[in-house]
Amino acid sequence: MFAEFKALIVRSEPTLLEDAIGVASLGVLLVAALHLPTLI
Repeated sequence: MFAEFKALIVRSEPTLLEDAIGVASLGVLLVAALHLPTLI
């Protein structure tokens, strides 16, 4: 099972940074959307 995860990470390594940036931006948008009613 560990070998499968390692192979998966090696295969998807070029897009791993882009995926992490996408997840972080979605998290920021979610937090901003949840705090928006208190600002208005």
